[in-house]
Amino acid sequence: MSVLAHRTPPVLVCVETMEAALAEVADANPAFMTLDERAEAMRRLAAVQARADELGLRLMSASVDVAETEVQRDVAAWQVAHNRRDIRTAKADLRLARALDDRFTQLRDAMADGRVHLDQAHVIAAALDRLPSDLGADVMAAAERMLVDLASQHTPRELGRLGRRILDTAAPDVAEQTLARQLETEEAEARRKTRLSLRPNGDGTTRITAVVPDASALRLQTFLDALTSPRQGANRGHGPYPKILGQAFCTLLERVDPDALPRHGGRATTVVVTVSLESLRKELGAGDLIGGDALSATEVRRLACSAGIVPLVLGGKGEILDLGRQQRLFTAAQHQALVIWDQTCRGEGCDVPGTWSEAHHWVPWSRGGATDLDDGVLLCSFHHHRVHDPRFTADRLPNGGVRFTRRR
Repeated sequence: MSVLAHRTPPVLVCVETMEAALAEVADANPAFMTLDERAEAMRRLAAVQARADELGLRLMSASVDVAETEVQRDVAAWQVAHNRRDIRTAKADLRLARALDDRFTQLRDAMADGRVHLDQAHVIAAALDRLPSDLGADVMAAAERMLVDLASQHTPRELGRLGRRILDTAAPDVAEQTLARQLETEEAEARRKTRLSLRPNGDGTTRITAVVPDASALRLQTFLDALTSPRQGANRGHGPYPKILGQAFCTLLERVDPDALPRHGGRATTVVVTVSLESLRKELGAGDLIGGDALSATEVRRLACSAGIVPLVLGGKGEILDLGRQQRLFTAAQHQALVIWDQTCRGEGCDVPGTWSEAHHWVPWSRGGATDLDDGVLLCSFHHHRVHDPRFTADRLPNGGVRFTRRR
């Protein structure tokens, strides 16, 4: 009685064929290909990658017993243990694999044909999952077909936006009501997920991590855009855009009106800095934030110009010489008068509008300066930091401008 020879499964044959083909081009240099050949290769390779990803998802969906044999929680955990996958990515792929196997056959077929790549498939499946389960099979199938067709012309991000309104075409009679329910659910979940943490890094900076609803994030973005002046065609800052946004966020916090906040400890919300008179007058000195860490005297002098900071000045024996009042800040009327007078930041060559600039005491209040118009000068955030920076000198020009020179 003959024994049938073992036949290698087609999937393994495919894998072996791909391994051999890739080995053959391991040393090939694409730079020697023509422009058209490289463009064609990238397009076709993307389609091949999509087909390979679909095969991998199909394997994951069919391999529950593989994970169970090794007492792994699921196939995603098996992927982490054997293929060193990221657990979050592996779990997302496993969810997609199950969805393709159980429900989204059109999406699975499109991946198998190389028409939809993995990133798009994740977005399409998520959009379909958000649709109400009571829509009916025909409507769901129509929505899936439309999103699959749209994938040929749209990125994953664009597909996400289109997925929110796919019912406008697939089921216009229920589209608006369905979208409203989805948005209310997402907004409630966003409020539940809202978090903010502050973790001092120990190097003078604090890492702020926040998860907030989209509406709140957009509001913050709008405030920061106003401070970075995108309408002028160029960011009013120095460095990469994330750095500019960080600078704008600091400026925003310094401009918050404490009187508009809830009372805290019996008075308007206030930040108190203790600093000795000797340190305050020195170029190199330090003060302490009540409830926080140390600040340089340079930063205390700068903040005292425009931020809601109360400087608590101490004598040599620790006695309180002066508990500065916020009335030492320029009033809104005084700031408006300076805007009318100066028009822009008075830093030499700077054209940042005066409405976005800060009022600076030319003679520091710590040295007897008065909060009046004769002692005031408008400086943008960048130049306001420079005027308090001991590495620079600042001189008033005959026209009222300020010229900065780096110390040697």
